[in-house]
Amino acid sequence: MSSGRLLKSLSRDLASQSRAQLRKRAFSLALLKARVAQTRQSPKRDPHSRLDGAAGLRQTAAMTAPTTALEKADPLAEVAARYAIAITPTMQALLDPDDPQDPIMAQFFPDVRELIETREELKDPIGDHPRSPVKGLVHRYPDRCLLKIVHVCPVYCRFCFRREMVGPSGEGALSVQELKAALDYIRATPAIWEVILTGGDPFVLSPRRAAALTQALAAIEHVKIVRWHTRVPLVDPARVTPAFVASLKAPGVTPWVAIHANHPREFSPEGRTALARLADAGVPLVSQTVLLRGVNDDPATLEALMRAFVENRVKPYYLHHPDLAPGTGHWRGRIEQGQALVEGLRRSASGLCQPAYVADQPGGHGKARLNPVNARKTPGGYALCGHDGRWRAYPPEQDG
Repeated sequence: MSSGRLLKSLSRDLASQSRAQLRKRAFSLALLKARVAQTRQSPKRDPHSRLDGAAGLRQTAAMTAPTTALEKADPLAEVAARYAIAITPTMQALLDPDDPQDPIMAQFFPDVRELIETREELKDPIGDHPRSPVKGLVHRYPDRCLLKIVHVCPVYCRFCFRREMVGPSGEGALSVQELKAALDYIRATPAIWEVILTGGDPFVLSPRRAAALTQALAAIEHVKIVRWHTRVPLVDPARVTPAFVASLKAPGVTPWVAIHANHPREFSPEGRTALARLADAGVPLVSQTVLLRGVNDDPATLEALMRAFVENRVKPYYLHHPDLAPGTGHWRGRIEQGQALVEGLRRSASGLCQPAYVADQPGGHGKARLNPVNARKTPGGYALCGHDGRWRAYPPEQDG
């Protein structure tokens, strides 16, 4: 297949993925209205707490919420109108309906606190746009770039730092011309050694399209590493078929996969099988976790999560401080609390279980390691030292 036909075919598939997600993952209007009604019927309910229980979650399709018919007065409807909502059957099966603070439910169910935005929060909290020379590509570090190949996910995290960009109403799939421009930029930039596929979740691609993309990148001589960032192996493990795993490989490039998980209960038997399929195929696996208040910000849970990664041949890589995305303040703890958790993990668990605690600096300045050397408390918050050796205020200082 010629490169032009390959690009057109891949672009058509990405567009159809977005449409299919919208059709197949339709969030039941009756379900959301029932959840709102249930909230109203509880006189003791704190209006700023997350949804209680999992009553009504009985559908097998994942959810994406159309809200045009919902009453504007309903705060949860307003959340659903603003941000995409989706959960897979695998994650639904893991919910504890008797626990109002269930850590799986907390990550995927809408919460009225998402309507509360603070002054330091940003629509583009890590500065993708200033570092985007062409649409869909972010070049923040000299030797690697991000390629946001899709903008849909099988689940939508309530703390997502790209929540303004992803989902059926997000930025959309790259056109033929936009995908060609991104690949042309990579081809014309010899310093790019690694391409990180993100979005959205790139594991929603079909095996045929994933293979086409892998082959297109492998044809660029200086690209040696293709890293896929995904939640799919744990949240939608049936997608990780032998055909899909084979699609990650091509002569000339080495695939890596970064697995996102935030709680040890996310490791279902099916998810463990999907991880084993990747590892048995020789694909190196690393982890990504977001430090979330009420989900994994206690020593026992964090240690159990890191052990679960290692037991499934996933090397702990990054522990992210939550980004300054709109409506996510209830997830963020203090950096010194995160530092204490990481120090406790260092004392209690194997060296294999140690991730790097990091924060992405707003403005596109990249990650800063949140150790005592590179993160200092200041009267207004913190000062962080980035990969370029420069110190910057965090949160950023505001004008006015």
